[in-house]
Amino acid sequence: MRPTGEVVVPFDGPLLLETPIYNKGTAFPQSERVEFGLEGLLPPHVTDLEEQTERVWEELCFMPSQEQRHIYLRSLQDRNEVLFYNLLLSHLEETMPLIYTPVVGWACRHFSHIYRRPRGLFIAHPNRDNIARILRHRPFRDVDVIVVTDGERILGLGDQGAGGMGIPIGKLSLYTLCGGIHPARTLPIVLDCGTDNEERLRDPHYLGWRHPRIRGEDYVAFMDAFVRAVRDEFPGVLLQWEDFSRDNASFLLERYQDDLCTFNDDIQGTAAVTLAAMLSALEITNAGLADVRMVLLGAGSAAVGIADLFLAALAKRGISERDALQSVWLLNSRGLVTEDIEGLQPFQRKFAKSSDDLSGWPPPKGGRYGLAEVVNNVKPNTLIGVSGQPGLFTEEVVRSIARAAPHPIILPLSNPTSRSEAVPEDLLRWTEGRAIVATGSPFPPVLLHGRDHPIAQCNNSYVFPGLGLGVLASGAKRVLPSMFLAGAEELSRCALEAGKGEAVLPPLASIREVSRRIALAVAEEAVRTQVAEPASRESLESRIASLTWSPAYPPLTRA
Repeated sequence: MRPTGEVVVPFDGPLLLETPIYNKGTAFPQSERVEFGLEGLLPPHVTDLEEQTERVWEELCFMPSQEQRHIYLRSLQDRNEVLFYNLLLSHLEETMPLIYTPVVGWACRHFSHIYRRPRGLFIAHPNRDNIARILRHRPFRDVDVIVVTDGERILGLGDQGAGGMGIPIGKLSLYTLCGGIHPARTLPIVLDCGTDNEERLRDPHYLGWRHPRIRGEDYVAFMDAFVRAVRDEFPGVLLQWEDFSRDNASFLLERYQDDLCTFNDDIQGTAAVTLAAMLSALEITNAGLADVRMVLLGAGSAAVGIADLFLAALAKRGISERDALQSVWLLNSRGLVTEDIEGLQPFQRKFAKSSDDLSGWPPPKGGRYGLAEVVNNVKPNTLIGVSGQPGLFTEEVVRSIARAAPHPIILPLSNPTSRSEAVPEDLLRWTEGRAIVATGSPFPPVLLHGRDHPIAQCNNSYVFPGLGLGVLASGAKRVLPSMFLAGAEELSRCALEAGKGEAVLPPLASIREVSRRIALAVAEEAVRTQVAEPASRESLESRIASLTWSPAYPPLTRA
């Protein structure tokens, strides 16, 4: 099925009404009601999509809680996808938090209790020899994008096992909503490796594989088997890894990035949207990227992804990696990452500080330098949190940064909201309104000294839908780091052109146009780096337009 034109449907009657990608509900015209045996199965009045959208919006507004609204929207998606996406596009800012962060975290924790209808594929470790057969059970043959998780690190909530399916479903909804990827050409997958979450294992309603999480050689063999099956079944698919553990995320990306078109959104998408916010903030404050002194709280794959893309941006500006590394300081849960720490992961090592880097520093109070000590010695102008731990950006730390930087950039990115390292109101109050703040989850504007300060959300949906669209339009065979840099720079340009003063990211209402522009930047970078066939800018724009789906009821015809 293609995004435009007449659609051939192989069934009729109640089965047609139960198939969300084809179902029009009360909007089936009379001719199709006759042709598909729907007479008497629907009320006689024929509505249109806009009338239906008004009705379901009223229903949604009746729901008393965000959680119930999430359940309602997921049910709507499972009965009528065109109506679902038209509702989201009509009320973008109100509905995006309901289908993804922060509410999706609750949905993953309660997945087994709110499960209604199947969506996507569950591939459990006991079925590891049947992966190819399971992939052929997908509802639609043509798949352009797969989002896969093993459920081990869901947002800041940790291991949710099979409940992690909420993440691929939500991410792919954003591919369609923001990037226009046709919903029938997407596939969410959970690789059920078991779970070490005792609460899930004790839950009598838990729907996943009730087994301790597999690790080591068994885990790697399972991932290898999955990638082989995907490569055979979907030769040109874009595979996105999502919410894997810190160590596995980097390991899997490095293991497979040269074998198929793949990326990890937690590492690379987070890095791109964070860099875009930084570039905008620097432009607003008339500073340059080379002036950045960055402290990253969190030394996992997401933090290192941000640091790596920052280094790539500096390299593009002619700054050597050796010099650039002097601008980046990583802390994990125990303190500053230094060379003498045992068990450093390979992706962390180049950011570990030597004794020479700490020359002149007073001895650490607790054996390792904590955040406050690092801030006092480094005097950073940029503070980024990807720790998953709330409240770590304390008043002492923030005031110390504000003394050293006239307009500090402070980005508490952990989500959901309950995991944010600080709340924007405190950050602005502690810096007398001088900080430029963006967060990982949505926060309202902050009124301070009679002025509203907008709080941009560093939502990966600004980047990955456009990146996916650009990859598909260009026919890229691989996803390169430079594509994320191109996307980040284009996103920053979109924000600055929006002319919203201190807003470092564009308004969500423009997300489709932003995704189109990022798609073009990514596609051109794919051509430039020769991972895609040569193509002109005009032909790439045409391909992007042809791939962009918008919710509308197409005419149906019988097979």
